[in-house]
Amino acid sequence: MDKKQLIVMGAGPGGYAAAFQAANLGLDVTLIDPKPDPGGVCLFHGCIPSKALLHLAKVKKEAVLAEEWGLTFTDAKIDLEKVRSWKKSVVKQLTGGLGQLAKSRKVKYLRGTAILTGKNKLEFIPSEDGKQDTKNKKQEIEFEKLIIATGASSAPLPDIEFDDERVMNSKTALELKDIPKKLLVVGAGYIGLEMSVIYKALGSEITIVEFTPDILPGVDQDLKDVFKKERKDLMDNIMFNTKATSVDKKGKRLNVKLETKDGETREETFNKMLIAIGSTPNTRGIGLEEAGIETDKKGFIRVDLVRRTNIENIYAIGDVTGQPMLAHKASHEGRVAAEHIAGNKTAYEPKAIPAVVFTDPEIAWTGLTENEAKEQDIKYEVAKFPWAASGRALTLGVKNGLTKLLIDPENGRILGAAMAGTDAGSLISEATLAVEMGAVARDLELTIHPHPTLSETIMEAAEVFYGHATHIHKRKRNKRTD
Repeated sequence: MDKKQLIVMGAGPGGYAAAFQAANLGLDVTLIDPKPDPGGVCLFHGCIPSKALLHLAKVKKEAVLAEEWGLTFTDAKIDLEKVRSWKKSVVKQLTGGLGQLAKSRKVKYLRGTAILTGKNKLEFIPSEDGKQDTKNKKQEIEFEKLIIATGASSAPLPDIEFDDERVMNSKTALELKDIPKKLLVVGAGYIGLEMSVIYKALGSEITIVEFTPDILPGVDQDLKDVFKKERKDLMDNIMFNTKATSVDKKGKRLNVKLETKDGETREETFNKMLIAIGSTPNTRGIGLEEAGIETDKKGFIRVDLVRRTNIENIYAIGDVTGQPMLAHKASHEGRVAAEHIAGNKTAYEPKAIPAVVFTDPEIAWTGLTENEAKEQDIKYEVAKFPWAASGRALTLGVKNGLTKLLIDPENGRILGAAMAGTDAGSLISEATLAVEMGAVARDLELTIHPHPTLSETIMEAAEVFYGHATHIHKRKRNKRTD
């Protein structure tokens, strides 16, 4: 029987980060995944292709807005084949690069799937695409250590399965087989809104239904309000407190039955629908029971601070371990697990995990949110700087946007931060570092930020806390914290 020192099941951002770090630390590593190269859903069907298409959508929107600045373009024409080709080239460059990095680190890459058959054994099933190395036949492999990083999959609606190309999930929607004239998006979370922005830019007429009373459940209201003001083209055709209960597939049409929480029903016709109501962990059918690995009621694997399961030699990272289901969180967990397996002292104890909704405009937050502070009865003060007072925002044609800090009123410590507007996802890292380091508002206020940039809004939000922001007038605080 073949025996490995460390096997990583799944080569997404968590899996390949774990494998690469373990190899860097001198371990013999085998990485198993069905894809031709590392990258997982994130690089092949999620984070990367969606952001490429969101950039296209942003460029098209800016071309339209440029008319207000005196620069007029003819109507943009969509060459769908070129769009698909460009998207694929981005994915190929990144995943191919990861494949080369795996080789340079001497990580053995097995293309296929794995099913646990015990606490120290698994069965490897190679991919059936005709390109698999003939040496990588179906076999039983023994391991000393294992990291499970199998990710998650799109959750289906009850009684509505992904059994038709017209009923899409985020993966199939990103394949861009065509641009439907009328598209129903079920779910106004971050995936639903991101895909709505993409397909709207490509020419689809978008209808959104959301079971809750508002977009982006759980996100602070003032951040959502920025999106609503900017994207009235989407907000004008959204139905809240509504769910899709059934689909009648007739010819090229989908007759979808919609039902409100009050029991009122209606039927509308669409060319396609996208279901974006969340994800479920890929923990079924991989042999967790055979290995004795414990999961919670939702199917997520239970882990400790070093991402170890209840089985001493088996670890789990990423989406299979629960919220937040984010690529960068998975990567960090992967490195922690690899460090612990290598015998180093480590633990997964982040004070802040940034989250970004890559819509246009972007929304980002880190650390404590206002909603969480209220739920946990934590004292806080908000220091908010509107982007209408930012010189850089105005030069970009940004009319709405904000940066806010959540600050401990007693000692000035940064508890959390959030931004809504252009490049919010890039701006949030400075605030994340501030939370991790236990920085106070004075640290951000006294840090010289380059002018004119959007990053200045972080400095000026800190100045708002002390009552002397340069570009807006706020009453001075009675108590000065340092």
